[in-house]
Amino acid sequence: MIDKERESSMKTRKKVSAIAVIFIVMLVIGIILWFLQAKPSETAASHETISAGRWYTAAIDADGGLWAWGWNQNGLLGDGTTVIRHAPVHIMGDVVSVSAGNAHTMAITADGSLWAWGFNGYGQLGDSTIENRHSPVHILDNVVSASAGRVHSAAVTADGTLWAWGWNGYGQLGDGTTTEHHSPVRIMDNVVSVSAGSNHTMAIAADGSLWGWGYNRWGRLGDGTATDHHSPIHIMDNVVSVSVYEGHTAAITADNSLWTWGWNESGQLGDGTTTDRHTPIRIMDNMMSVSVGGGHTIALAVDGNLWAWGWNEGGQLGDGTTTARHAPVYIMDNVVSISAGWWHTAAITSDGDLWTWGANLSGELGDGTTINRYSPVRIMDNIAPIC
Repeated sequence: MIDKERESSMKTRKKVSAIAVIFIVMLVIGIILWFLQAKPSETAASHETISAGRWYTAAIDADGGLWAWGWNQNGLLGDGTTVIRHAPVHIMGDVVSVSAGNAHTMAITADGSLWAWGFNGYGQLGDSTIENRHSPVHILDNVVSASAGRVHSAAVTADGTLWAWGWNGYGQLGDGTTTEHHSPVRIMDNVVSVSAGSNHTMAIAADGSLWGWGYNRWGRLGDGTATDHHSPIHIMDNVVSVSVYEGHTAAITADNSLWTWGWNESGQLGDGTTTDRHTPIRIMDNMMSVSVGGGHTIALAVDGNLWAWGWNEGGQLGDGTTTARHAPVYIMDNVVSISAGWWHTAAITSDGDLWTWGANLSGELGDGTTINRYSPVRIMDNIAPIC
């Protein structure tokens, strides 16, 4: 009788143990699945909620409202006028990403539609015309990433297709020609994000590979030459973020290291020299994002510290001086999003405040004046962080 009770007790314990094991396994699987769903892809396109253009700035508030200020020739602010604005004016709602170019702007709304406005002399708006637009016009649907360059534009749709349009004198559209296009043309597949500069373009593929094309003076493409390329060429791997503007390029790899290359006259590469580099060189570690300006660079560390270097004539580095820096200098902390313009810089802090500094000739800082600022000044609150 005792043996039967022991045998029954052992069977019961085995059943309980089996159930416990199954429960633990299911719990672990559930946690893994939740993590995979909650954690965004390292190469996924991010939405820019602050963008500093040549002489103007655009920002998205936490409610999706788009605001713009500064220079407004050809209607690049999108407020229906050509009046210069020294303080933020509301443009449109339901916006999740914005890109301020040389003289035109692009924005993505929550439904994935792409809108553009401003100067359109080379078809850079993509509406099949060369007519300037003072208010937003619809261009594409299902867009996840967009970038306004000098006089060309690029966008990535949800299926990973990269499209480009506008001026193509150096092959910066990447279609293998130098033919100008006034509406989007398909360039390559499996792309997650794109950055359009003055005359060159860089794109990150889904596998983390970085591709570049267009004008290559000073080695801004990073392929070891100064030869222009009319079609995408492979530059490096394991890239999660890239930024271009005038003559240099910066990228962050999956291990959070920052790399730069190209023009270095003002020390904008951050390597302590003024020597141009035709291939990527490693500058800093533990970095999460970077933004390239006309002749300066700003980078955000994983701890929220902001660093800057390069050209500083307008005080665009934000270190309280107008002295060019050939290596990174610390600017401020608690930063979550950044954007470098031609002569000015913008940053969002963790409390949602927007700060700007640098040249202010057209009111691009948004503080209601045209006075240059050599240190960060607070402009707005309730600004959405990068998402």
